[in-house]
Amino acid sequence: MKIRVQIEDKVYEVEVGDLNDRPITAVVDGEVIKVWPEGGEAPAPAPVSRDVKSYVSTTPAPAVAPATAAPRPAPITGDKAKQVVAPIPGTILAVSVKEGQDVAFGQELCTLEAMKMKSAIRANRAGKIAAIRVAAGDKVSQNQALMDFAD
Repeated sequence: MKIRVQIEDKVYEVEVGDLNDRPITAVVDGEVIKVWPEGGEAPAPAPVSRDVKSYVSTTPAPAVAPATAAPRPAPITGDKAKQVVAPIPGTILAVSVKEGQDVAFGQELCTLEAMKMKSAIRANRAGKIAAIRVAAGDKVSQNQALMDFAD
């Protein structure tokens, strides 16, 4: 996905890699940045700076996997193994699954709108949906449980 981001008077060209990878790789004006969302195992945080280049790694961009490659599961531990949680606050636009339905890792479960952008919330593991805790139109907070998996 390619986007343009303006910070103060400077415009940056940003290309975001596969959102299922950890870390997510973004290329900002030709330089690679690694992003660890959802509380992943991130390295020590970079110092706060208004200069975007201070956050840029000079590591070469990884090879892009073919579009037909299956998503790789991220390790799941603790109670989150049984839940799908909202990564950011927003509004649920649609729920794509039903209770009792079997789902595959990476399958779209619902759509969340946050900051005027729609995001597909995907299964963090394969399994059966035991409970759906939200409906279209519900406002959710960050880390709020959206769905539960059966054991």
